[in-house]
Amino acid sequence: MDTLPALAAELAQRPVDAIVATGGAHLAAKAATSTIPIVFTSGSDAIKEGLVASFNRPGGNATGATVLSATLVAKRLAIVLELIPRAALIGALIDPTFSEGPAQLTQLQTGAREIGQQIHVLNASTENEIDAAFASTSSVHIDALLIGATPFFRGRRNQIASSRHAMAFRHRPKAAISPRAGC
Repeated sequence: MDTLPALAAELAQRPVDAIVATGGAHLAAKAATSTIPIVFTSGSDAIKEGLVASFNRPGGNATGATVLSATLVAKRLAIVLELIPRAALIGALIDPTFSEGPAQLTQLQTGAREIGQQIHVLNASTENEIDAAFASTSSVHIDALLIGATPFFRGRRNQIASSRHAMAFRHRPKAAISPRAGC
């Protein structure tokens, strides 16, 4: 993610007809050029991020599709509870630096409160913080884990899945981990 601005700037200097930006690269592409057309996919609110003026009339040089991931968090929580109905405590791995991270957390907390479900929030926005978040679960009995829908977590899915703490978490009685990198 740290290299995206430089890569987008380099790409904007080349003779390209359009830039297709996915996986979090849309903001870097938008910052790199105001003239080359950008087609994006995003899990964030494209208006809030300044990519487009409105969904009906995007304006500027960017257009694309957005899935407002924060609005789906409560539904993902309900699905986890269908799969693991006896889950007393559900962990949530959230990236607080992701533009939709705070909204995802708010939606998750609201959804959990409405159904009387306890959640334990694990914040991580770097590789080291992912390991530290998993390590912190050793003193808390988490029955399931929701992983925030972020480009950073998607890019770190191998680290998340292979973490020794994740392995220990996965093999605890009644433990489960989301196989997808989505909250």
